[in-house]
Amino acid sequence: MKKSLFLLLGFTLFLAACGGGTTVAKCDQDYWDGTYGTCLPAGWAVVDRETLRQRGVPDETIAAFKAEASVSGQFPSITVTREALSQPMTPNDYSEASMRSVSVLPGYSLADTKKVTIDGESLSLHIFTAQPVETDPARRFYQLSTSKDSVGYTVTAAVPMFIDDSVESEVLLILKSSTLVQPE
Repeated sequence: MKKSLFLLLGFTLFLAACGGGTTVAKCDQDYWDGTYGTCLPAGWAVVDRETLRQRGVPDETIAAFKAEASVSGQFPSITVTREALSQPMTPNDYSEASMRSVSVLPGYSLADTKKVTIDGESLSLHIFTAQPVETDPARRFYQLSTSKDSVGYTVTAAVPMFIDDSVESEVLLILKSSTLVQPE
């Protein structure tokens, strides 16, 4: 799990490097790939599978999204990874284990945790700062993990250390809209 999280954060940082007042982000486009779904606000795009492959993103990454506008020279990005578990875990247990596993990252500092409900389960939205790659600047991460059967899913946003409320609202919309249940 630790190796997968390091890879996840590294590629989230890679995607982030490629590229006012309080506002509430609104859903502009529904996303569903047959396994994972969410809602994307205007100004966010799906990173296609071929682009992920060309950038060397591991197969564990099942979806990625990138803001179309940069913030402090970086493009906020979100990756969704899937991990086969050796045994079934409850969504809450997987969420807690994921939070513990990233706490060993270089420069890790807990910023906040918030309770969110995903597919009827109360989970922790983990907000932290870290500098997983020594040559890159420290970043703020928003991470949400859940599980279904014997598969764990982690949604991780990487943004610059300081972002305005509108960008944070967009990131939170995407994470809080996450689902593993096919829309009707």
